[in-house]
Amino acid sequence: MKTESLHGLYLEQLRDLYDAEHQLIEALPKMAKASVSPELRSAFEEHWEQTKEHARRIETIVEAMGVKAKGQKCKAMEGLVKEGAEVIKEDMEDDVKDAALIAAAQRVEHYEMAGYGCVRTYASLLGDQKASAILEKTLQEEKEADETLGGIAEQVNVAIPRGTQNAKRAANIPGRRSKSAA
Repeated sequence: MKTESLHGLYLEQLRDLYDAEHQLIEALPKMAKASVSPELRSAFEEHWEQTKEHARRIETIVEAMGVKAKGQKCKAMEGLVKEGAEVIKEDMEDDVKDAALIAAAQRVEHYEMAGYGCVRTYASLLGDQKASAILEKTLQEEKEADETLGGIAEQVNVAIPRGTQNAKRAANIPGRRSKSAA
C-alpha cells in the first residue's frame, strides 16, 4: 500500500516502533541474564519495564486513531536484536561480553531515539499535542537509558585488558614484525 500523507507515514512509523518495542521485550531479559555486571543487569531489567510501558503508550496513541498497533515488522530492530543474540552466544571474557552487550544495546537506543524523534515531530505537525508529549517522554527515557549504558560502559571498559600488541600480531598488520620474523 502506498503511503501518501504525513498521517500515513506517522502511523506506519508508530507501528514499526511498536513492533521494535515488542522485539525488545523478548530480548532484554536474555541480555540481562547474559550480563555479568550487576549494574548492567539492573539497567537491562529496568529498561525492560520501561520498554513494556513504551509499547503500551504507542498502542494507546494508535488505538486513539481508530486502528490497531500491530501490522508492521521492524526489520531494523530484528537485525539489531540478532546482533545482540550473537553477542550472548559468543565465548568472551566477562568484561568483554558486558562491553559488547552495552555496544549492542546502545545501537538499539540510538535507533529508538531516531524513531521517537521522528514520530514526535509528526505528531506535533499533525496537531496531536497529547501524542507529541507522550512520545517526547518516551524519547527522553530512551536518551536516559543510553546515558546509563554509557556510564556503565565507562566502568566496564576500563576493566578490559587492552591486548593491543597481541591483537596487532594476530591481525598481521603490515609494518609490524612478529617475534618469529625478528
